[in-house]
Amino acid sequence: MLIRGGRVIDPAAGTDGEGDVLVEGGRIAEVGTGLDAGSAEVVDAAGLVVAPGFVDPHVHLCEPGWEHRETIRSGARAAATGGYTAVCGMPDTDPVVDDPASVGFIVAEGRRAGGARVFPAAAVSAGRNGKQLTEFGEVVDAGAVAVTDAGRAVESSVLMRLALQYALSFDIPVLAHCEDAGLARGGVMHEGVVSTRLGLRGKPAVAEEIGAARDLALAEATGGRLHIQRVSTAAAVNLVRLARQRGVRVTAEATPHHLLLTHDVLASYGTEFKVDPPLRTAPDAEALREALADGTIDCVATDHAPRHYDEKEQAFDDAPFGVVGLETAFAVLHTRLVRAGALALPALLERMSTGPARALGMEGGTLAPGRPADLVLIDPGLAWTIESADFVSRGRNTPFDGERVVGRVVRTMVGGETVWALDEGA
Repeated sequence: MLIRGGRVIDPAAGTDGEGDVLVEGGRIAEVGTGLDAGSAEVVDAAGLVVAPGFVDPHVHLCEPGWEHRETIRSGARAAATGGYTAVCGMPDTDPVVDDPASVGFIVAEGRRAGGARVFPAAAVSAGRNGKQLTEFGEVVDAGAVAVTDAGRAVESSVLMRLALQYALSFDIPVLAHCEDAGLARGGVMHEGVVSTRLGLRGKPAVAEEIGAARDLALAEATGGRLHIQRVSTAAAVNLVRLARQRGVRVTAEATPHHLLLTHDVLASYGTEFKVDPPLRTAPDAEALREALADGTIDCVATDHAPRHYDEKEQAFDDAPFGVVGLETAFAVLHTRLVRAGALALPALLERMSTGPARALGMEGGTLAPGRPADLVLIDPGLAWTIESADFVSRGRNTPFDGERVVGRVVRTMVGGETVWALDEGA
């Protein structure tokens, strides 16, 4: 296949300009201008952006155990709809992904899914109970690319230190939910003036900051690879920035909802805004956007967490945390940040592809010749309305339902094969 005449953006190579991409045998064969198509199928990409497929370092695919929320198949296909060619599935399933057999199940089901590539993360501790380390070597051999207790902080500093040291042997990152569990326990939104007015118990920002400070200190002491999930506060961003200046091996992610929304939207008690960590203040969101622009936050992660309709249709205190994001992430960030002039398009594409791939050692994030042809074609001027009823995901719990956005992925390719195209439907 020859993709001809698009705006080719490869963040890994720092290139941005009109050109062609030749795909042969499922891999990138050549990138240049005026390439000879020969007998290849020609795709006219005039007016489109051609870029590496997106990589999501943080999704919840819910299988096994929670298939009423999502399956590996539906999640992988929803990912492809949103331009993702690789996702990292969290281990908070039932049973927990904490042994070679469960990791192997995720790998096998991912291969059969027919959408984005699926890379599993295994639990840091057996059963995610924070007491005994998982056998890292065995789960890595089975296909795990990282370890994490997925939504739970490793409360024991001794265990977290040991996890960072042990992970070094296998060159994998420890994905950390940074939080002082005692301070955060029972909170359902950000602790502040809004939570007081609404009569809801809050999670203080300092709970995240204490957790981040501890995990960064342990990463510095051990030399381990730390990836901080779902950064949500200005102070936590600053801790990451300072740690990186000291040479700490840390990467960090932020979600579209934390980048774009604040706790003020909870005035309606809408459970579609109930997330963990909670939506914070406007200054926190602004600090996240600045960190995304300067590279302190090097990954966009959706924290895609499908919930059944009945689960979210409860009183705010009782409803589960979580929103879906695979099918909307690029569009809302392109609309609110790139078109607003707050972030350049190549930078957004880097944070959604090259950055996450590098942070977790996952395949993708480049258009370099010889690498897998995992790529997206984007129409940056296509206006559309987000309709949760049309999602491929089984989850409909989005905070952006009904929003008018501009910019959409129109084709997603994995290994040179089209796994989703707008003109062919989801």
